[in-house]
Amino acid sequence: MTAGEPRAARAGTVAATDAGRRAARRELTYAVLLCVAGAGLALWASTRVWAVELTARPTPLPPLRDARTGGVLLPWLPALALVGLAGGGVVLATRGRSRRLLGGLLCVLGTAVAAGGGYGLLAALDGEPSRQWPALCLLGGALAAAGGLLTVLRGGRWPAMGARYERRAGGDAAPVARGGDDRVTGRHTTEAWDALDRGEDPTVS
Repeated sequence: MTAGEPRAARAGTVAATDAGRRAARRELTYAVLLCVAGAGLALWASTRVWAVELTARPTPLPPLRDARTGGVLLPWLPALALVGLAGGGVVLATRGRSRRLLGGLLCVLGTAVAAGGGYGLLAALDGEPSRQWPALCLLGGALAAAGGLLTVLRGGRWPAMGARYERRAGGDAAPVARGGDDRVTGRHTTEAWDALDRGEDPTVS
C-alpha cells in the first residue's frame, strides 16, 4: 500500500461525511419549508370568505350579505394552522426523539387542517360558496402534513441549530492536533469536519 492510498481513503471518508451532512441539512430545509409554507397558506386561506349568505329584505332594500370566512365556519381551523406554523420553526431547534415526536404532531395537525379544507369543498354551505379557499386550505394542510411525516421518518439524523457550537463549548470533541505549519494532523471525522469549516484541508498532513 502506497502512502497516497491512506490519504485518498481519508479524503473519501471526509467527502462522504460532508455529502451526508449536506443531504441531512437539505432534508431539514425541505421539511421546515413544507411545514411553514403549508401552515401559512392554510392560515391565510382560512381568513378568506368561504361563503356569502344572502338574506332577502323588503323592497327596495337590497339583500343582506353575510360573509363567512373559514375561521367563522370552523373556529378551530386557524388555530391549528397557527400552531403548525410555529411548530415548523421549532423543528430547527429540536433534535433526535423530540424532533420526531414534533414531526408526528405536525403531521396530525396538517391532516386536521386538510380535513377542514375538504369539509369546505364538499359541504353544502348556505349561500354562495367560494370553493377555491377551502381548496387552498386543503393543499396547505397536505403540505404541512408531508413536512411532519418527513420529519418523523428522517428527522433523527438531521443536525440541530447551533449543534456545532454546543459540541465545542461542551468540550466533547478532542483538541485538534496541528503540525508546525498550522495544518490539522488529527484523523477523527469530527476534527476533519471542523477543519473544513475553517477552510483547511484535513487530508494534508
